[in-house]
Amino acid sequence: MTKMVVKGGTVYDPLNGIDGEVMDIFIKDGKIVECMSESELRDAKVLDVTGKVVMPGGVDSHTHVAGCKVNTGRVMCPENQYKSPMGKTHNTHSGSGDIVPSTYAQGYTYASMGYTTLFEAAVPPMAARHSHEEFKSLPIVDKAGYLLLGSNWFVMKYLKEGNIDKAAAYIAWALETTKTYGIKLVNPAGVENWKWGKNVHSLDDRALHFDVSAREMIENLAIINERFGLPMSIHLHANNLGHPGNWEITLDTMDVTKKIKPVVNKAGYDTGVKTKYSHDREQSVYMTHIQFHSFGGTSWKDFESKADVIAKHINKSDHIVMDSGSVAFGKAICMTGDGPGLYDIATMTGGKWANEDVELECGSGVTPFLYDHKNKVHSIQWAMGLELMLLTDPKKAIMTTDNPNAGPFMKYPVLIRWLMSRKAREDMMKECHKGASERTTLANIDKELSLYELATVTRATPAKAVGIGYRKGHLSPGADADITVYDISPDYNSNDYMAIEKAFKTAKYTIKDGEVITKEGRIIETPKGRTYYADVKVNNELQNEVIGDIKEWFRKYYSISFSNYPVPEKYLTNPTPLNINAR
Repeated sequence: MTKMVVKGGTVYDPLNGIDGEVMDIFIKDGKIVECMSESELRDAKVLDVTGKVVMPGGVDSHTHVAGCKVNTGRVMCPENQYKSPMGKTHNTHSGSGDIVPSTYAQGYTYASMGYTTLFEAAVPPMAARHSHEEFKSLPIVDKAGYLLLGSNWFVMKYLKEGNIDKAAAYIAWALETTKTYGIKLVNPAGVENWKWGKNVHSLDDRALHFDVSAREMIENLAIINERFGLPMSIHLHANNLGHPGNWEITLDTMDVTKKIKPVVNKAGYDTGVKTKYSHDREQSVYMTHIQFHSFGGTSWKDFESKADVIAKHINKSDHIVMDSGSVAFGKAICMTGDGPGLYDIATMTGGKWANEDVELECGSGVTPFLYDHKNKVHSIQWAMGLELMLLTDPKKAIMTTDNPNAGPFMKYPVLIRWLMSRKAREDMMKECHKGASERTTLANIDKELSLYELATVTRATPAKAVGIGYRKGHLSPGADADITVYDISPDYNSNDYMAIEKAFKTAKYTIKDGEVITKEGRIIETPKGRTYYADVKVNNELQNEVIGDIKEWFRKYYSISFSNYPVPEKYLTNPTPLNINAR
């Protein structure tokens, strides 16, 4: 039995309304407890963090850390790997990479920054084994993956036939078979059309051969999501990513699920943990990397930000949350299930490009990118990512870089610097192309995120949005004892922005399941972490009928056999199913 007292820190825990209170946190057997007896206190380890900032462990609800596209990015850019080696120690593997680090290095680095839970945002069903193999080498953190379903042949076939029940039964089977967590759509219908050299450019454009529109895919998958009561809502990468003028289709897309009521069916896994403010998700759509979908203008010549319009719409809409996909200047590697979107970027830059067609299910593209602060478009994008985070209610906003698309996750401390310091933004803007000040509203925004708001957009909101709040994202009794201690004074000076960046680059302590895992960047322990997935039970007769269809299509079309497709639990570290009865 492990016992610990995290003593005397200044605590920021938004789901419990705790805003900078000096208090002790008690830990017993990996969980937070309300108090300890005198005898327990005598045996407990005491971690004195007086004068330090204490938050729940960080939750990254949209990142790319595992799978074939990530590995393609590493292979495509060896120059990013060999220049940044990470040496082996007595308890850690060696590693490398400053944009897409090797798997072990990703886990160590995330943990050193205070993050304890990650969600891989794009798992192709047929490549799920690959994703889980990399998860297995991703130490320390808990993790889960979102399943790509927005251009899936089975889903489109059943929806074309008007049989949403069969589409639902297929998705239930697919989630359990691939051991994934929730429904992801990428450029719905557009990725299917890309297989024929085309795309979709409006919500009512239709997938070739299936006669299903992007709007119908979004609406029906949201209906299925809520019929099951999955922990997260649909996770949506909208159409027309990265195209000037896409803000209009983004506004229309956000309202497709407006009348769909969110439902969370958590009876099969609820731990009964209570927070002051509800940790149950309230949205019916999670709009991801919204910066790339807030482009104004009609071309790159008159390109401008519409981030203020997008933020205003999200603020007045209870059914939406978003992550920002904020740009951090420097090298990046764009990798996404949006094959046509990446082709457009690669054509524009003339750089290296890889494309993959995942048979009947989805696709992907990978291309390296450099965000240059002297470039007009890149400077506007930088300002847009900050506008979105500063203008949107923190309860609906999640800080990301869409790692590594708008920058690697190691740039989060730089992003925090800009969000918490107006002076940092002003100084950066002096270095940028003038488009950043002339074609966005950033120069007029005085707001600086507080520590409470930072904890909201990196802990409380992402945990709630993806339905992991029953155990993560707060410090309530019964929650996992995932805690981060930062070496920054609660009375920090926002003008000293380099001190802010330094504090969030390396946590003083990261505690995972009640054990000190990192201390000032040094890895102390390397637990394996859990892998979460949704195990949805539907009507047996209907599911057997659907499985018969699947087997028939495997015989006709797939290049692998049906028996090699499912991911067994032995591929997972500490498999943790979320049992959902949708019969």
